[in-house]
Amino acid sequence: MYINCNGRLLDLSSPKVMGILNCTPDSFFDGGVYHDESELLAQAGKMLAEGAAIIDIGAYSSKPNAEFVSETQELQRIVPVVELVLKHFPDTIISIDTFRSKVAEACVHAGAAIVNDISGGLLDENMLETVGKLHAPYIMMHMRGTPQTMVKLTDYDDIVQEMLLYFSQRIAEARKHGINDIIIDPGFGFAKTLQQNYEVMSKLELFSITGLPLLSGISRKSMIYKLLGTNPQEALNGTTVLNTVSLMKGAKLLRVHDVKEAAEAVRIYEAMLS
Repeated sequence: MYINCNGRLLDLSSPKVMGILNCTPDSFFDGGVYHDESELLAQAGKMLAEGAAIIDIGAYSSKPNAEFVSETQELQRIVPVVELVLKHFPDTIISIDTFRSKVAEACVHAGAAIVNDISGGLLDENMLETVGKLHAPYIMMHMRGTPQTMVKLTDYDDIVQEMLLYFSQRIAEARKHGINDIIIDPGFGFAKTLQQNYEVMSKLELFSITGLPLLSGISRKSMIYKLLGTNPQEALNGTTVLNTVSLMKGAKLLRVHDVKEAAEAVRIYEAMLS
């Protein structure tokens, strides 16, 4: 189970950790934390040293009711960060968290390897064609609506069945555009209630029917801290619990703010298997 990242094969038969590097002022957990180049580089270096196989860079907060960011502003935020990280850590595999094809294209030309799209190509009609032409691995997430509207779009008859139908349709469309390496992301917290998030987690192994690698992104999300009555800053323990559950249910990528703890969960899980 390999994906081709700018000519480098990344083996996902063994689970990998993706570290989150947000260059946004309003991310729910680490928005506005990195004020200059040295702080961004320090965080990137820390995550790589702790075991991140991929750094996921985003410049548009996708939290519920997130502020709209123009395409120009997103480009101005994200491209310099991609170039900066690769200048100092040239072997880094970078994923770009965007739903805009022009942002994806600019970042891949700047050296990024993977496109991570919260909308599965539904918010930009040119995204799938662009990714196909770039020959980049593509992470497609399940979401309804936009970050501004998704909290109202949680009416499902059978959420897992409807998500599997969504993925089958989006995967077929991606294949039509020549996208070879696809990873699916259930989109915890996106157009899902607290109870629906846990239903999806409890049935996560069913997504293996797609035959594609599965990403689990639950790091410090509200499905943890709202359940426990705390806040994102106190949600690391819950994150580690759900990362472990995700691994046991087949996840091959953990997208996290806290790389060290996720990497340790992977090591323990693999030791148990061996």
